[in-house]
Amino acid sequence: MGVPAFYRWLVDKYPKIVVNAIEEHKPYNSNNNKNPNGLEFDNLYLDMNGIIHPCFHPPHLIATPTTFEQVFENIYAYIDRLISIVRPRKLLYLAIDGVAPRAKMNQQRARRFKNAKDSDIAEAEEKRLRDEFGRKGKKVLPKQESQVSDSNVITPGTEFMHDLSRALNLYIRQKLKNDPLWSPLEVILSDDTVPGEGEHKITSFIRTKRSLPGYDPNTRHCLYGLDADLIMLALATHELHFSILREDVLTIQEQAPISEVTLITSIQNATQHSLAKSSGDRPKPFFDRGDKMLSLLIQPQHYQFLQIWILREYLELDIQIDDPPENFVYDIERIIDDFVFLCFFVGNDFLPHMPTLDIHENAIDLLMHIYKKEFKNLGGYLVDMQRVNDKHSGYVKLKRVEKFILYVGSYEEKIFKKRTEIRDKRLRRISAQLLEFDASEHDHEEDFEVGVTDLMEHETGITSENNSSSDIQEMLRNTMELNERLKICIRKKSDLFRDGNLGTDKVKLGSLGWKLRYYKHKFIVEDSNKMENVRKEIVHKYTEGLCWVLLYYYSGVPSWDWFYPNYYGPFASDLKGLASVKVRFEKGSPFKPFDQLMAMLPPKSAHALPTVYQDLMTNSCSSIVEFYPIDFEVDVDGKRFLWQGICKLPFIDEKKLLNATKLAEVKLRESEAIRNVQTTNKSFTRDSNSFKGDLGCYLQQQTTIEDDIMCFNFELPAERFQIPRLLEGIQRPIQKVFENDIMETIPWHEYSGRPPITRYNKNAAVDAGTTIKTAGLGRGFESAGRGRGISSNSYLPRNNDNLKYVHQSENIQSTSTFPRNVSRGFENMRIQNSHTSKSTYNGTCNTSTHNSFWHSSNVVRDENASWRTVSQTRPSFSSQGGEGSSMQFRPCYANTPHQFMGRGRGRGRAHYSSELPAGYRKDCNRW
Repeated sequence: MGVPAFYRWLVDKYPKIVVNAIEEHKPYNSNNNKNPNGLEFDNLYLDMNGIIHPCFHPPHLIATPTTFEQVFENIYAYIDRLISIVRPRKLLYLAIDGVAPRAKMNQQRARRFKNAKDSDIAEAEEKRLRDEFGRKGKKVLPKQESQVSDSNVITPGTEFMHDLSRALNLYIRQKLKNDPLWSPLEVILSDDTVPGEGEHKITSFIRTKRSLPGYDPNTRHCLYGLDADLIMLALATHELHFSILREDVLTIQEQAPISEVTLITSIQNATQHSLAKSSGDRPKPFFDRGDKMLSLLIQPQHYQFLQIWILREYLELDIQIDDPPENFVYDIERIIDDFVFLCFFVGNDFLPHMPTLDIHENAIDLLMHIYKKEFKNLGGYLVDMQRVNDKHSGYVKLKRVEKFILYVGSYEEKIFKKRTEIRDKRLRRISAQLLEFDASEHDHEEDFEVGVTDLMEHETGITSENNSSSDIQEMLRNTMELNERLKICIRKKSDLFRDGNLGTDKVKLGSLGWKLRYYKHKFIVEDSNKMENVRKEIVHKYTEGLCWVLLYYYSGVPSWDWFYPNYYGPFASDLKGLASVKVRFEKGSPFKPFDQLMAMLPPKSAHALPTVYQDLMTNSCSSIVEFYPIDFEVDVDGKRFLWQGICKLPFIDEKKLLNATKLAEVKLRESEAIRNVQTTNKSFTRDSNSFKGDLGCYLQQQTTIEDDIMCFNFELPAERFQIPRLLEGIQRPIQKVFENDIMETIPWHEYSGRPPITRYNKNAAVDAGTTIKTAGLGRGFESAGRGRGISSNSYLPRNNDNLKYVHQSENIQSTSTFPRNVSRGFENMRIQNSHTSKSTYNGTCNTSTHNSFWHSSNVVRDENASWRTVSQTRPSFSSQGGEGSSMQFRPCYANTPHQFMGRGRGRGRAHYSSELPAGYRKDCNRW
């Protein structure tokens, strides 16, 4: 999971890091075709749990699967689509989460118990609504039987994961044999029987490969996954040519109507089970391989590439040390390592949230601001990953870290005061809106077209012979109403404000005595001496945790047994004495799969375990039954939503647990015992000649599979070599980020009111006559809009004149050009009469062809643009929506197919004009 909302923050701050992925839907037979994305990737790595979950329970409820086989078909189609986008040329690596380190298990345990509790609430509400509909005579679709109702089975050691591993083995062999795109690839499968989280198994592999003689430093990597920590892991590899492929989760896509499809699928699945029961046959799978995942075809998700090398360019320019220590040498590789380390303070999967810092309050901006401002006082870099194998913790400079975090702590009073002000305003606003919301929220009735009857007959076999068209449509409407009512009920129950609990804030951060109250309510201590002892113990464990996470990201699991033994984290100001902590880890060993299931699953998911283990969890006489409470406390103090609460589950006593499971293990059947083993990675190739033997691993055995498909089992060496720098021979991409792309950050807590949407501004209020040097090819000038979008751009196509005259444009963000058939950009820009109201543009722009853009008149919501010349291009635009609406003005201009961009009030950008045939004339006035 990583840092919540980190991706949104990163893209807002560094917008050039993301480009939309281009998909070609026409069939192709060879990976010799050029990739339409302009990049040729060598290796594609798939964090498979980011694929398994959406295929198990599709987010938009389209074609929800009910059998394992349907989930597997979805996964195959998902992988096929990703490969068609990336088109790897050498390697495909499929990594499924195996047994996790103990530090991660606590978070996974809390999440799974919480899922079970939420499921109970949803089931109770659905039953209540079905009973209510029945009393009113409203017919609805029957509840479906499903193998996939409990997502907790997506955990190593379950029957589902075992079957998935076998299915992927067969899928890989078939694709290597029959698909030309796969035939030159080496395919590695690291399934759930190989210990470790999927993304960390991938980066361990990359670290090992790049430490080998003969490794190509220009290898192009692409890693698929949605977790924010993938970005930090990619930075930590110090591989320059690295991209992350992920769904575009920030753009609000135009949603296709899904209600009919959802209901038809429900009818079909329910009917298939009913027919199967009556005939004794196995239900026919809803998907076949030709369907290519119905949900993706009906509502395709768009993808984006996040370019790590561009992010590195941003960081190099953004994290400049203005007043460095004596003899300081700037090293971007160490700057990047420090940035990764700073992000751990804002959130990670292994330590609880630090109350001082919140990503939604620009916490990383604050950390970067303090890092740059106090760098000289700190004495230098915070970490040194060249010493990652130092047994005395030389890889982290704890004295400097302590100074740094105490500087952060000096801002706590301001942060908490600001947070309280905003929370109180929000409470008053929500209170005022609540009655109006309650009065209107049930108006969700939707109309269905008559054509749905024909669709349902075709898909399900339910015909009008026994059911009239009106009866069928009525059943669909009733089912849709039930689903909508169920969503509303669940949403109400998770919104604690409706029960009057939002005002419950026992700690009251920022008010007098807040720290004492925190320790009293969170750690149950009141005596000041005991409180100091608790603080020291928390500091010790939290410091260990920071070192553990750092090592985990750079060299693999430092200890399988270590975990943070508290529900809550310290304040930044409490980390006094951090430098005196002595950190030493014992490696230990991972749990067996069934032991991890016992450490993580709630009693409701006991069905995923063998029978002999279920008894340990559910029998009241079990020696470890106290680890599996049916009910448990969720601390929602100061929270609005139930999902924000902290699950206070009993921590597992490892020794006690393993003593109990050893007795059960000897009773396992052979078919069960095979799921409780640890194995190694598998490497598949089309023939033995494709395998070059340079995995940097220990080959355990070689197996020949039918039709020349070779499979090698291997494991990585225990000691991994970290090289925290770019390798020799690297070829750097063309620079994309320049000084004017770096936006000034205003600390969140310094606003007197709520921060404006636009948080980043650069070169505001440019004086008349200011000369700005451009930074190579690229965009024209940009001025900051009211939203997060680009506001004003002008692209000039000529290269005879290196001056650009711009009138009345404030907040110049970047200064470069986008010439066509030109080898260089404009070198200077002259700003005259610079001022702007709400980032609208007025003025004259002169090019070498002397096309004049006359003043436009601007009103708050109307941008009016008129030109003396007549355009030969059609103005057009697109806007990616976000918060609020997007407003653009679309100017016309002469003799050029380039664009002049408008501004966006939301998070979007106004895009481009398209060229028309010569002679097309369109006057532009008042858009």
